[in-house]
Amino acid sequence: MSLTSQLEQKLKSTAAAGPQGQCSLSMTSGSDQLDLDLQALDSMSCALLELRLQLAKLQSSSFDDIKKWAEAISTRITYLLEQVAPLEFDSVSSSAVIRSAQPTQLPDGAVYYELILQATGSSTVTLNRYQAVKGTPGRSQVAMQLTHEVLVKLVNDLIATSPGTP
Repeated sequence: MSLTSQLEQKLKSTAAAGPQGQCSLSMTSGSDQLDLDLQALDSMSCALLELRLQLAKLQSSSFDDIKKWAEAISTRITYLLEQVAPLEFDSVSSSAVIRSAQPTQLPDGAVYYELILQATGSSTVTLNRYQAVKGTPGRSQVAMQLTHEVLVKLVNDLIATSPGTP
């Protein structure tokens, strides 16, 4: 069963037990694995803290494959609060950083999405949302509010645009 099909089932079955507080969902398909850290989950939506998608086929991906994937993700994923775009590429680690092209501005700072594509080592893509506060060094992780439908679409789009997918 595909990761997206498993995700749909897990979201429904976990939420069917009633609203959930902090929890993690994990599913595997062959050598691929999807892990979600959730702050909350109900019958329609979730507060996603982190998404980690490990794809075995990334281990054989070239740096050019990762660059093309970053561009494909940025073109295809247009339904988040901000449009994402490639920010940084590292040929040594075959990785890319994708962030919100225009972060949401708050009175005291900004919030933005960050995706990290990593071909070597863990062969993963991670998605987080961060808040940076003016005058405070660093950033803090914040939850992404997503409907089940959008979360499943997001995972499907990450997989569908990945290197080696027809």
